[in-house]
Amino acid sequence: MMKQVDLGSVSFGGSKPLTLISGPCAIENEDMTLRIAEGLKKITTEVGCQLVFKASYDKANRTSVTSFRGPGMDEGLRILQRVKDEFELPVISDVHDVTQIAAAAEVLDIIQIPAFLSRQTDLLVAVGESGKVVNVKKGQFLAPWDMKHGINKITSTGNEKILLTERGASFGYNNLVTDMRSLVIMREMGYPVVFDATHSVQLPGGAGGSSGGQRQYVGALSRAAAATGIDGLFWEVHEDPDNALCDGPNSLPLAQVKGMLQQVLAIDAIFKQDSEA
Repeated sequence: MMKQVDLGSVSFGGSKPLTLISGPCAIENEDMTLRIAEGLKKITTEVGCQLVFKASYDKANRTSVTSFRGPGMDEGLRILQRVKDEFELPVISDVHDVTQIAAAAEVLDIIQIPAFLSRQTDLLVAVGESGKVVNVKKGQFLAPWDMKHGINKITSTGNEKILLTERGASFGYNNLVTDMRSLVIMREMGYPVVFDATHSVQLPGGAGGSSGGQRQYVGALSRAAAATGIDGLFWEVHEDPDNALCDGPNSLPLAQVKGMLQQVLAIDAIFKQDSEA
C-alpha cells in the first residue's frame, strides 16, 4: 500500500500527480535565489504542478577544497525562510550532521539526507526524531533494495513521513547510470519515490577539480522515469547554468523548465490514469 506524504497543500504518493522539487544546487546569493523561486512558482502554477523549492545552504561534499559551498547554515536558512514567506512554498535542503538538525527543522519542510550519508545511522535516526518529512537520497553505492535499512532506521523513531530519491549509481570512474528498475523496486517498499534527473547526469569529479555533467539527457531520463509512476521529480535549475557556482553542467536553464515539465506531466497523467482504471 503506497503511503501518501502530505506537506500542507503539497502531497507525494498515492495516485497524486508528481510533485516537482526544484531550485539551484546551492544558494549563490539572495536575489538570484528569489528570482529562481519566483520563476519556478510562476511556471508550476501555469502548468498545474505542485512545487517544493530546493537549495543547499552548504554543499559539504565538494570535489575540491576550494569549491563553492554556499552561504552557510544561518544565512542560508534565513534566505529559505524568505522564499517560504514570499512565495508560500515548502522548502527542502540537506543536513550533514546531527548538530544541524534542530536549526534546520525550524525552517525546512523536508530535511534531505545526502546520498553519501544515506547509511549514517545516527543522522537518519536523529532526522526521524525531528518529526519532519525526510527525503533520503539513495547512495550511488547502494542497490535499491538496500534502502529498506534506511527506512527502518527512520521508522524506528515512529516517523513514517519518508521519501526515497534515486540519483544514479556509480558506473566506473566519473560516471553514473540510472537503472529505471530502481524506481519500481523502491516504490514497492510503500514510500513515495522521487527521481533526481539532474544529479543522475552528473559526472562526479569529471571536470578535474569539479564535477561535470550531461544536461542534454535530463529530459529523456525524466520522461522515462515518469512512465514508471514516480511521485516526485528533482531538477536543479539555474538562470545561467554555464556560469553556476555549483553543478552547472548538470543543471537545467530556467527557461527550459516549462516545456520539459509539460511533457513529463503528460506522461505522468497517462500512468496515473491507467493505474486507477
